[in-house]
Amino acid sequence: MTAFTLAHLSDPHLPPLPAARLRDLAGKRAFGYLNWTRNRHKYHRREVLDALVADMQAQRPDHIAVTGDLVNLALESEFAPAQAWLEGVGTPQQVTVIPGNHDAYVRATQHRFAGAFGEYLRGDAGTEGTSFPFLRRRGPLALIGVSSAVPTPPLMATGTLGRAQLDTLDRHLAQLSAEDAFRVLLVHHPLHSKSRMKRLTDSSGLRAVLKARGADLVLHGHDHIHSTMWIEGSDKQIPAIGVPSASALAHRHYPAAAYNLFSIERDGNQWRCTQTVRGIDASLQVREIKQTQLI
Repeated sequence: MTAFTLAHLSDPHLPPLPAARLRDLAGKRAFGYLNWTRNRHKYHRREVLDALVADMQAQRPDHIAVTGDLVNLALESEFAPAQAWLEGVGTPQQVTVIPGNHDAYVRATQHRFAGAFGEYLRGDAGTEGTSFPFLRRRGPLALIGVSSAVPTPPLMATGTLGRAQLDTLDRHLAQLSAEDAFRVLLVHHPLHSKSRMKRLTDSSGLRAVLKARGADLVLHGHDHIHSTMWIEGSDKQIPAIGVPSASALAHRHYPAAAYNLFSIERDGNQWRCTQTVRGIDASLQVREIKQTQLI
């Protein structure tokens, strides 16, 4: 079997932020706008994002996963530019996307992500509308997308899946366990966080499903860092991989923008998965950082 290549990027926080009207900046958005204008605009850069995406496309991956935070404050004016950007990354057949907490920043526009990007997060069942979890099959992969994106109070960035998503995920993984598919779970929040303000509140429930049913790979964003943690599965440990923001310059403890490439192939009765990390340097050149045999 020829290896299947899955690319993973996250948290583009598409810059620049469109001009905001005063009436749009009430409540949580006021804090976010102040943070953007004072700090975040300095290191979320469009030229960084464009260089990273160009390099990724040059690698010719078979599919691309984007694990959320396409926008910043979920202003109405942010969604059209983000939609145009995603269309430039690839078609809905080539790209799968899930929302992050910034995509559901406030209740007033939490529905806009599904409206703008619906074709990129619609399962193969072809049902009307968007529901989570969704299941998409690409080559040997079974991609399962869940949404941890919920509006939260100011200064909070937690995520929640909820019982209904966990139950449906359990059913999907149970059905897939009898098939010869490489199961990839896409979730914005990591499965473990030291910060109560940024954690996945029902991570224990998700871990319980993975322990009972198993999976082969978990991809997430949110923390804006390189990370690998190992989660207990039904018959083996599952690698859970995070990646820095796709638009970021290096700052404080956060690394510069990077993306992952996963080469996945069948080897006898087991899967092989190799991770290649490619990241941007100070001259906006993208280079290979490391390669790891995960499975």
